[in-house]
Amino acid sequence: MDEPTPVIWWVRRDLRLTDNPALHAACATGRPVIPVYVLDPLDEQMGAAPKFRLGLGMEALSRALQNRGSDLVLRRGDAHTVVSQLAQETGAKEVFAARAYHPDEIARDLQVQDALDHIGVAPRWHAGRLLFDPYTVKTAAGGFFKVFTPFWKAVRPLGIAACLSDPSRIPAPRHWPISGRLEDWNLASSMNRGAQVVLRYCQVGEAAALDRLHQFTDEQIASYGNDRDLPGQDATSRLSQNLTWGEISPRQMWHSGQVAMAQGRPGAETFLKQLVWREFAYHLMVHTPHILTENWRAGWERFPWLGEEAESARIWQRGQTGVDFVDAAMRELYTTGYMHNRLRMITASYLCKHLMVHWKIGMKWFEDCLVDWDPACNAMGWQWVAGSGPDAAPFFRVFNPERQRDRFDPKQTYLQRWIAEGQTHPPQTATDFFDAIPYQWRMTPADLRPDPVISLAQGRARALDAYKSLSK
Repeated sequence: MDEPTPVIWWVRRDLRLTDNPALHAACATGRPVIPVYVLDPLDEQMGAAPKFRLGLGMEALSRALQNRGSDLVLRRGDAHTVVSQLAQETGAKEVFAARAYHPDEIARDLQVQDALDHIGVAPRWHAGRLLFDPYTVKTAAGGFFKVFTPFWKAVRPLGIAACLSDPSRIPAPRHWPISGRLEDWNLASSMNRGAQVVLRYCQVGEAAALDRLHQFTDEQIASYGNDRDLPGQDATSRLSQNLTWGEISPRQMWHSGQVAMAQGRPGAETFLKQLVWREFAYHLMVHTPHILTENWRAGWERFPWLGEEAESARIWQRGQTGVDFVDAAMRELYTTGYMHNRLRMITASYLCKHLMVHWKIGMKWFEDCLVDWDPACNAMGWQWVAGSGPDAAPFFRVFNPERQRDRFDPKQTYLQRWIAEGQTHPPQTATDFFDAIPYQWRMTPADLRPDPVISLAQGRARALDAYKSLSK
């Protein structure tokens, strides 16, 4: 008998088997399923850490599929060409994929849809990346939300469908199409010697993500509302990298938070709000895509920010500003590919306000260094701190890193974890930084700490003077 024609599951940022609507629908056809990841130009232009982390996620998904008797086909090139060619090679008449929302991804997917339509193949787009479709959440007037609190109030009562189970069977084709090899893609190349250091701090794959979610909801979520701003404690879910790459679904996290809230755990609602902050970022990206590249608010193009030529930007990137709390955070970022959310605000404020460096410079550095890089969240976060974004913190709200340190790291647990200089026996976390950085930075744990680039008082005063001039 002839083998039934297969269907294609086009894997994107949904590197999981459980609660995956596109995979679930592909399996429901009863036909052989060919999972494929296409490394397209949008992936190729990602920063070093995201590209590295993508490779780790694909490796974990490939193992999970192989344990089910399936596999992950790897192809490289323009998605519209690669996907349509694969459909023709295999005879597939349907392609299942999770819907994407970045404007460049939308343009790519329209090209793919046109190419598939041309050869008589049906694209099947499914939800899965978000809780709420950005096109369906509207204000009473029918527009989009520009402020978070009304957005939260609008989506909070909306029903979220139950999670889909792990498919009991992923039918495999009798003959697999030719696949590339992940090691040949060398996705870690831009990480240089930092790859092995960052790897030690990564939490990779669906199984690890679900284990962490269960641990968090069992042990930390009750105190999350009070402790989430304390970087020296294990108080947050640390699931951002898994959520970014789709190793866990937002729906899984939402329902776990809802269960915790029903059990009376006080931090659960705050946790759900953080999930919805991510939804708000996507909502804004869809309705105002210029947030990704330009000032969201008009008039901020006149603000006298410094550009990438500023030496202070490089000092900030290397954790050498002389401000301990800022430098500790920048070292955590370079060593682990992650930074505590409280410190993301503090380091961004210091760069944009005390150092007067453009938020785009910081946003680009985070894009290169974060294993949980998400373009919508990254852009909204930087513009929120800089004052140029929607629902933004007022520019005159300048975080004082020393006061923030005294309030949120009073025992200097976090500082000692990431600043090696001055410690007789620094922990490995602090010395790992020096194993990860480029040799040309010429930094060692025996160095003396630098003096501050600018005093906090002077930096704040300079920033406020510039803001007053902009207001006039």
